[in-house]
Amino acid sequence: MSMNKLKVLLIIEQCNPAWNSVPLEGYHLYAGISRFVDATLVTHERNKEELEKIHPDADIIYIEDSAVIKKLERLGERLSLYKGQIIWPLRNAFTYPVYWGFNREVHSRFKDAIGSSDYDLVHAITPMMPRYPVKTLQACKKTPFILGPVNGGVPFPDGFKALGRREYSYFNFLRAVGRSIIPGYRETYKKADYILAGSSYTLGLIRELFPKTRDNQIELFYENGITSSFVRTEEDFAQNKKSTEASVDNKVKLLYVGRLVPYKGADMILDAIDRLDASVKEKIHLTVVGKGSEEASLENQVKQLKLEECVHFTGYVEQWQTLEYYQNSDVFCFPSVREFGGAVVLEAMANALPCIVVDNGGIGEYVTEKTGFKISPISREFVVNKMSVYIAQLVNDHLLRQDMAYNALQRAREFTWDTKTRKIVDDIYPTVLDRESAKVG
Repeated sequence: MSMNKLKVLLIIEQCNPAWNSVPLEGYHLYAGISRFVDATLVTHERNKEELEKIHPDADIIYIEDSAVIKKLERLGERLSLYKGQIIWPLRNAFTYPVYWGFNREVHSRFKDAIGSSDYDLVHAITPMMPRYPVKTLQACKKTPFILGPVNGGVPFPDGFKALGRREYSYFNFLRAVGRSIIPGYRETYKKADYILAGSSYTLGLIRELFPKTRDNQIELFYENGITSSFVRTEEDFAQNKKSTEASVDNKVKLLYVGRLVPYKGADMILDAIDRLDASVKEKIHLTVVGKGSEEASLENQVKQLKLEECVHFTGYVEQWQTLEYYQNSDVFCFPSVREFGGAVVLEAMANALPCIVVDNGGIGEYVTEKTGFKISPISREFVVNKMSVYIAQLVNDHLLRQDMAYNALQRAREFTWDTKTRKIVDDIYPTVLDRESAKVG
């Protein structure tokens, strides 16, 4: 069957080109897949304004919430907010009715078309958390159903349990409760023809929850990607290398990009810098890009450590504006102790930055020994000490920094959305369809 004529129903409840995180990932997957197949997108009505700016003539169906669901959503937002901070386990639990309404309506609208084989494939992409059912699967008697990439559920490391409590991790039991009581959840994962797992952790979680999952039914397919325009060119990299070599007295610029919340670990970078020898400390400058509940605390920490001359806070910066900071930096520091996707690490690598990360969750899978350093999350003290050592190593060894920068750039190219969506269309879809044809035959 020609891929140009393949009819695919894409269920992407969160799909918005103007938002960050999962909605943006959902949009990139839609935009890439729809270039090569005849795609019908079904998404939430909240995405309509932004999608119609870019795709005014596309085949997109928008699902609107009922009045009751809208009230429940507002109530859930209020109940999951404490002292200005979102308690995410509660937010996800309280706002589940929004997805429940969407899920039910999609099934109602498309079950007959799917049952009549109007689509060759049904692919549900968001929500990405691995605890949501897809009711439309019930209509896929003759039509292959693909789920994912799904990702999440990464626990706090044992050495950071106290930090986890600051992030309300004691509510995480709601995940297991949800998987036990939400109708259709287990059926979704047991009967899906193919599942894309967004990280090695989630791959293992699904296999643990569903031991009969076959190897040819599930695949590791990393959640995050990078736009090709965000990737530094070889020419730009070479020019930057010459410029750096000609200016050996310039400071090595460290960069952090992310929300300023406890588990992201920006405070550990400051302590690591404080432990550097004076001869190294005078050669660096750290830029902290982001905003969050820890901003005031971090600024006070800088004052207490007397790091005002080598640390700068930018506050909130639009996602597209972060490119300038990546391009003008030398090393990316991101000691987040619990990260599902970690798109900022890919963005840094795409701009030829060696990365220093904590090896827990998705970010530890992007970084290799050739592109940066990974730190085991044994304890806060261990992470701070190792980060200090690795910063000093990269500051003092210019050639190592350049080698890692080049390798980071090459590694990032494996994660462009173009590459990822072509794999879905050219590899995964045909594999699933061929398997279905073999069953029929």
